[in-house]
Amino acid sequence: MRILVTRPAAQATEWVRDLQAQGLEAVALPLIAIAAVDDPAALRAEWQALAQQRLAVFVSPNAVQHFFAQRPRGAAWPSATLAGSPGPGTTRALTALGVPSGLIVEPAADAAQFDSESLWVQLQRHDWQGTNVLVVRGDGGRDWLADTLRSHGAHVSHVAAYRRMAPAFDAAEHALLHAALAAPAAHLWFFSSSEAIAHLETLAPPGTDWGRTHAIGTHPRIVERARCAGFARVVEARPALAAVVACIQSIRP
Repeated sequence: MRILVTRPAAQATEWVRDLQAQGLEAVALPLIAIAAVDDPAALRAEWQALAQQRLAVFVSPNAVQHFFAQRPRGAAWPSATLAGSPGPGTTRALTALGVPSGLIVEPAADAAQFDSESLWVQLQRHDWQGTNVLVVRGDGGRDWLADTLRSHGAHVSHVAAYRRMAPAFDAAEHALLHAALAAPAAHLWFFSSSEAIAHLETLAPPGTDWGRTHAIGTHPRIVERARCAGFARVVEARPALAAVVACIQSIRP
């Protein structure tokens, strides 16, 4: 089976490389496009005030990349500011850009999910009363973690570091989509976002029947969304390479 990796382009490339190294046929078909915000002035302002934050939470590697793209020349990460990460990909992006590992808070390596809820398990060990917290995200997103931090006394603000959009497929990507729809048993969709499924439904021809299509989802919400779309079989996997490979092997004929 050919695995269709639907993450944004940068993360899809990494997953394709890792899956191919496991001997699997994997290709990137990003179903979410990432773009810079129109005016980065707010990001530059947040860098100037970053030392006043007790915690800066980054929702994804894209949040890290676009926030750090506006870092003032020579600026270092403040020594008293923690960096919150929902999973390994975001942590790798933070460390690659110079955030000390001792300042990064992330879910346990064996967490059932890499998400806000698992990050909170680690964050709740701290006292947030009266502290300042910045959430770096795209244009919109879940407010669960922000609301939880506020309920524990934190002053939470948001900044949009990037925009999430439906992809504009080129000819090769349209051909890949057509091949997947024409031979669903020979393809396996790898979803890391419910939004990606919605974009796929828009890009596919009207009336597309997903009843012979198989997928992997990395979160219960994603699995439920794929099932609602009509996918024949959807398997949940932790968003870790070994777990995803095991799921793929369980589905392959």
